[in-house]
Amino acid sequence: MSNRIIDLHSHTVYSDGSDTPRDLVAMAASRGARAIAITDHDTVAGLEEGRAAAERIGIEFVDGIEISAEFSPGTMHILGYFINSGCARLKAQLEELKNARDRRNPEIAARLQSLGIDISYDEVERLAGNEIVGRPHFARILLDRGYVDSIQDAFDRFLAKGAAAYVEKKRLSPADSIDLIHRAGGVAVLAHPYQLKLSSLEELDRLVEDLAALGLDGIEAVYSRHSQDQRDMYAEMAERHHLLITGGSDYHGTYKPDIRLVEGLGDLQVPYSLLEKIKARASDRRNEHIC
Repeated sequence: MSNRIIDLHSHTVYSDGSDTPRDLVAMAASRGARAIAITDHDTVAGLEEGRAAAERIGIEFVDGIEISAEFSPGTMHILGYFINSGCARLKAQLEELKNARDRRNPEIAARLQSLGIDISYDEVERLAGNEIVGRPHFARILLDRGYVDSIQDAFDRFLAKGAAAYVEKKRLSPADSIDLIHRAGGVAVLAHPYQLKLSSLEELDRLVEDLAALGLDGIEAVYSRHSQDQRDMYAEMAERHHLLITGGSDYHGTYKPDIRLVEGLGDLQVPYSLLEKIKARASDRRNEHIC
């Protein structure tokens, strides 16, 4: 197995994945990864466990996060790498986002109930099993109860933006997302650009230019659901705007069963050389950050 591959985008039970940080790190090592980043949504709760597991196994660990930013028509997520998870400013902002989720999630349950679906918020919390409840947990119960044919079907019909039981969530602005990552000493990267759902390459290019002016450090070009043409296009765009290129699987375990850690859909090969450039940028950020 090659030890020159990495995965810089993965999720655990602390947000909307099905694996513990310890199990995820072990899986990454077993698949030949030299480095793994845990990038749970709007939380750093799984990083300590993941880091400890990586030290035991002997795989390089990257402290990460994925922050949801305000955007339309699609969704914008900003990945943060080499963040200081103990940063007081970061912890305070994440606590605000958690409190907003705690208010939002019972509303999703209520909307599903109004649609005639037998579901209680208590059982969703039990399924999640920790401090973070996410839409995939609702999707799992909908699937187990036979209301939908798959996790994706649950999102398409009930949980995705604009669907019948969708409730808008609190998000930071793109500028605030990037700034928060920087203040925590991290490197800010635009995740999976295709999910922005922009109508043209020119529109995306203008957005990337604007984000770069706000301090964006990179673009996730090498991604499970990007075609090779998209990977090449996003990489070229990153280079043109003097941004880093990153990559990862966006592994969620059983909540995205077609995506495998490290391997994506089977053709994912994220080279370690990309991480070396991120490390160099992170070193600069640590000298600048004001946590």
